[in-house]
Amino acid sequence: MDTTIEAQPKQLVQKTVFGILFAISVSHLLNDLLQSIIPSLYPLLKQNFHLNYTQIGLITFTFQVTASLLQPIVGTLTDRKPRPYSLPIGMGLTLAGVIMLSQASTFVALLIAVAIMGVGSSIFHPESSRLARLASGGKKGLAQSIFQLGGNAGSAIGPLLVALIVVNNGQHYILFFTLAALIAIIILSKVSQWYKGHLEMRAANPIQKEEVRNNLSKRKVYTSLFVLLLLIFSKFFYLSSMTNYFTFFLIGKFHVSIQQSQLYLFYFLGSVALGTLIGGFLGDVFGRKYVIWFSILGAAPFTLMLPYASLSWAIFLSIIIGLIISSAFSAIVVYGQELVPGKVGMVSGLFFGLAFGMGGLGSAFLGWLADHTSITYVFEVCAFLPLIGIITGFLPDIEGKKKQVAI
Repeated sequence: MDTTIEAQPKQLVQKTVFGILFAISVSHLLNDLLQSIIPSLYPLLKQNFHLNYTQIGLITFTFQVTASLLQPIVGTLTDRKPRPYSLPIGMGLTLAGVIMLSQASTFVALLIAVAIMGVGSSIFHPESSRLARLASGGKKGLAQSIFQLGGNAGSAIGPLLVALIVVNNGQHYILFFTLAALIAIIILSKVSQWYKGHLEMRAANPIQKEEVRNNLSKRKVYTSLFVLLLLIFSKFFYLSSMTNYFTFFLIGKFHVSIQQSQLYLFYFLGSVALGTLIGGFLGDVFGRKYVIWFSILGAAPFTLMLPYASLSWAIFLSIIIGLIISSAFSAIVVYGQELVPGKVGMVSGLFFGLAFGMGGLGSAFLGWLADHTSITYVFEVCAFLPLIGIITGFLPDIEGKKKQVAI
């Protein structure tokens, strides 16, 4: 990593710095692994704290709202002045939340713990997404996908580790996850040194900034952002149903054990991680608009079949859904960054924040709906959400219109 820091600014700009991308991806893996333990604990917490589905939804709502509302603010602030060492500081807050979660004895304590973890996440995502773009060397879709791959891989591994470590041993064993937070703090401290050195080199050797000339009116830009936000709503509201309630769906309909349900959730989340990497690469090659269109709308036939499938088919369909629907987010983030040039942090914070916010609102609403109907009915309703992907047709084609002067 030291040799990377000593590289010339022009090299830093024009070449993809895979060492930094992999480091930030691993950090994203550890960050999202820690976040994923929250929904993974729901069956255990429901049993130990005698929670209903509405209370479970409120836990997710608290976490996701704290993780979402601050992200655009953090992104806007770092657009004005990047803060490299905010990355390990944010992970330190996540560490504190994990410790509190392992010791929580009341529902209120659970809410406070997940809120602290949410604040840590809101600090981490906008600046780390900017860092991935800086290290991309022009391969912005691939860089964003490598970054997202880490997060999705962490989300997939978390439930499996919870099933192996916590379910059979109890809530206090969540303390084992503090090791992941400590490793992430060490990695992010090193990455922050590269980031700071990169900024100092840019200041000492000014270069022309990237320009994206898409010749779009402000009205068209705002309309396009609104379309992207609706697509994020569709994607993450549906993902919320899967991430938070797929285990309950499988337990209720097919009478599988908690550990079996966590394993099947791992299959789904693993496919989400793989789809994210594939989507970023395809976006660089074929154009991000087409990847977005296929990813959201293309999942609809499979989501519509899922609630009525047998157990084996439900697992198979969940994997296909994960592969398809996850391929859009990297493309959406990069498309938005190019739609509003010079506002990388703000756009990243807005999109990541909305993703978390939709997950929180979705979880709370779907928990309430499950209490008043059934888990199966929740999945029958959510199956129609990917049909919103048809509005991708309103996005302008900016792929051939952008002009890069330098990254």
